[in-house]
Amino acid sequence: MSLHSNAAQLVTLASEGGEHGGNHESLSPLLTGGGALLALLLLLWITTRFNRDR
Repeated sequence: MSLHSNAAQLVTLASEGGEHGGNHESLSPLLTGGGALLALLLLLWITTRFNRDR
């Protein structure tokens, strides 16, 4: 495949994405962001527990 045909396929794929919106009805942005924040805070807490000597 050439660079030109790959670019043409990506443009076609990107133009079709506007019709669907990309979001599923069951996905809540607030719940997803809150879950990600909670996971990162948990990882931060675990990391600081292992670095008590600093």
